[in-house]
Amino acid sequence: MIKVLAVVACVLFLQGCVHKLVTVPVKVAYKTTKGVVKGTAAVVGAVIPDGDDEDADSKKKKD
Repeated sequence: MIKVLAVVACVLFLQGCVHKLVTVPVKVAYKTTKGVVKGTAAVVGAVIPDGDDEDADSKKKKD
């Protein structure tokens, strides 16, 4: 019975450590992915024009 209580106590005391072991790598992966996606979006936006200039040119030609 004492062994069971000791295991339960250890689980409760180490719960914060387990939480950190799980959440810290997830946060690092999220931040890294977010930075990569922003960089990719910037490169794609620079390479592929969004068409705003074409819309402005066509409106000027109609006038």
